[in-house]
Amino acid sequence: MIDLLNANLANLIDLSMDSKQCHWNLQGTGFIGVHQLLDDTYGRLTEAYDTVAERIVILGGKANGISKRVVEDSILETYPTDITDVDQHVRELTNRYKTIAASLREGIDAAGDAGDEDTADLLTEISRTVDKDAWFIGANAPKK
Repeated sequence: MIDLLNANLANLIDLSMDSKQCHWNLQGTGFIGVHQLLDDTYGRLTEAYDTVAERIVILGGKANGISKRVVEDSILETYPTDITDVDQHVRELTNRYKTIAASLREGIDAAGDAGDEDTADLLTEISRTVDKDAWFIGANAPKK
C-alpha cells in the first residue's frame, strides 16, 4: 500500500506543479478566469497530496515527496514549456487531470482488493475532486 500511495503522491505533486506552470504562463482570452481557477485547483491538490503523505506515514512508511522522486515516479510527461495560449493550456491540463483521475481509480481498486478501505476511501475522495477540477478547467475550452 505504501508504494501505491507514494506513486499517487508523486502524481499529485507533479500535477500541482503543472497547474502552476500553466497558471504562470497562460495568455489570451479567458486569462483571468483560468488564472484564478488554477489557484483554487492548486490549493485542492496540495491538500490532497498532504493527506496522501500523512496516510503513508500512518501506515508506517516514508512519504517520498522530494522533487527527484516526483520526477522519477510520476506517470506524467514533462509539461510543455513552449505553450502560452489559454486554449492550449486548458486542453493540456485537462488531459493531465483526467490521466491522474484514472490512475487514482486504479489505486482505489487496488486498495479495496487489499482490504484497505480507509485508503480506498481517501483515494475516492481525491479522485472526485480531481474529476471535478478536470471538468472546471475543461469547461474553459472553446466550444467545438
